[in-house]
Amino acid sequence: MTTLSYRDAVRRALDEELARDENVIFFGEDVGRSGGVFKVTPGLFEKFGPDRVRDTPISETAIVGAGIGAAITGLRPIVELMFADFAAVAYDQIINQAAKMRYMSGGQIKVPLTIRMAQGGGMSFGAQHSQCCEAWFMAVSGLKVVVPSTPADALGLLKTAIRDDNPVVFLEHKALYADYGEVPDAEHLVPFGQANILRAGHHVTIVAVQRMLRMALKAAESLAAEGIECEVIDLRTLVPLDLETVLTSLRKTNRLITVEESPLAGGWGGLLTSRILDEAIWYLDAPVVRVTMGESMVPFSPPLEAALIPNEQHIIAAVHRLGIKP
Repeated sequence: MTTLSYRDAVRRALDEELARDENVIFFGEDVGRSGGVFKVTPGLFEKFGPDRVRDTPISETAIVGAGIGAAITGLRPIVELMFADFAAVAYDQIINQAAKMRYMSGGQIKVPLTIRMAQGGGMSFGAQHSQCCEAWFMAVSGLKVVVPSTPADALGLLKTAIRDDNPVVFLEHKALYADYGEVPDAEHLVPFGQANILRAGHHVTIVAVQRMLRMALKAAESLAAEGIECEVIDLRTLVPLDLETVLTSLRKTNRLITVEESPLAGGWGGLLTSRILDEAIWYLDAPVVRVTMGESMVPFSPPLEAALIPNEQHIIAAVHRLGIKP
């Protein structure tokens, strides 16, 4: 095993896939000579050259449109949008073109396009640069939505995304880029639709992704001192969604909390709750609790941002609301 940062794990995945398949290309704003605004991609331009690693104009519309064109004509493009928030500029290309071409062609046209984006708050970038945008894409049939939380998953899930014949929205949390973790030295692929249990417990199931997973694990550690054992699950992909792992946990704990760095409306926790109520309401001994940002936008002010985005104390309070007795 090797210890890598989340940032370097993403870079390793790009490096390995560019080396493995000459049809893989990579382009976006400042991803070449400058190595990306978050310094995720240094050295790739020098290694693979301007035909395969290319800087683009500042136009998300052009970037995604070119990626779709490259994908349907035989290449396997990876495109980077600097901030996930700006995917809104290219929403027509993503939801009406990339997501639907394979279906509307009766399977004759494949769209092996990976769209990488940095999302999330915690860095005081303001409301237009700090959103977690997964819910925007989950509602669109034809897209796969990936939310890696650890360096190993960033590596393995990105390699899986690049090899997929369907469009994949790959969301990297910008506040995780400097996090370190163990990564396998050998070829490492993580399949879509398989959640990961990071901590076993029997009192309550906590489901989270990305930066909120870190908060959930901290909360679980604190609650263990009170005698409350939390089972913490990282979904890893939101489309496809691994409901069975959550159901298996719920059969044991009979209580569920979801933790989302996003507004209450339209979040993945609402979908998960709905599925639980449809398929397994008889396992619940208490209402599902969703920890979210409510109805607010992410503020620029660091203290206000820290107060708004769910943290360890918010999760602990949610567990206490359930009235769990050790």
